[in-house]
Amino acid sequence: MNDTHPVVAIPELMRILIDEEGLSWAKAWNISSKTFAYTNHTVVPEALEEWSLQLFEELLPRHIQIVYEINRRFLEEVKQNYTTDPKILSKLSIINESNGKSVRMANLAIVGSFAVNGVAALHTEILKTRIFADFHKIYPNKFVNITNGITPRRWLKTANPFLSKVVSDTIGEHWVYDLSELKKLENFVDDQKFREDFRNAKWLNKKLLIHLIEEDNGIKINPDSMFDVQIKRFHEYKRQLLNVFHIITLYNRIKDSKKDSDENLIQNIVPRTVIFGGKAAPAYAMAKLIIKFINNVANVINRDRSMAGKIKFSIR
Repeated sequence: MNDTHPVVAIPELMRILIDEEGLSWAKAWNISSKTFAYTNHTVVPEALEEWSLQLFEELLPRHIQIVYEINRRFLEEVKQNYTTDPKILSKLSIINESNGKSVRMANLAIVGSFAVNGVAALHTEILKTRIFADFHKIYPNKFVNITNGITPRRWLKTANPFLSKVVSDTIGEHWVYDLSELKKLENFVDDQKFREDFRNAKWLNKKLLIHLIEEDNGIKINPDSMFDVQIKRFHEYKRQLLNVFHIITLYNRIKDSKKDSDENLIQNIVPRTVIFGGKAAPAYAMAKLIIKFINNVANVINRDRSMAGKIKFSIR
């Protein structure tokens, strides 16, 4: 499970095994708890999702019954084998009884998984000693470290064929097996052909993206504009809101300069295509509100004819 977004899969699998397949709770839990592993991607509290209990009960009444039973059995196990301290039990509980009541999806993920990992050694250590310290004491063998990330050469080779061809034509194919070979490109920084090929690769990629945006969103994009891109999960700590405030500031500056007939400022503004992409967690109302806000800002800017050639918005 990639962070807490898909953790509802745990009660869903239990529901299928019990309600549809007719298994006992013990057999269903034995299968389910050997099926899921949980990767935690960040230690900031805002990222540890808590889903509204009321929303859960309204939309997924059977699933919340299963969550309650998972929690009951887990807390009984904790009382027998770890502690009866009410403060620790309250912290470990999958159900948060305070602040409007919610389901702690990270707690559910840990209880219902056979492994829990951070995405770097330091990250995993923080999970074990600070964020989920009591869980680690209960399940010391569950917590493992698996370094996150991509293989850069594989990413470049697969995702950017135009650029990878330029690199291979310039320094040969061995960089695919030894990334340090890319350092050889420094010898070509002043090479006219290499620089031209590099620009062409970027241009072709921009044209492909423009074609995709125009087909999906019906928005015409200036290929000579600077692409200002932020693509990641929508979250307050990821600063999409701060980004859109910056775009609003640019928009207002352009509008004010037109009012004041400040041609120097207008002429010096680099045309910009702003591209937001991402998703919001199911119960994260603020993230969804930020997406709505960005769409509203985009509608204003994209319909403002005075912005033609200056700012264009695309949201995916």
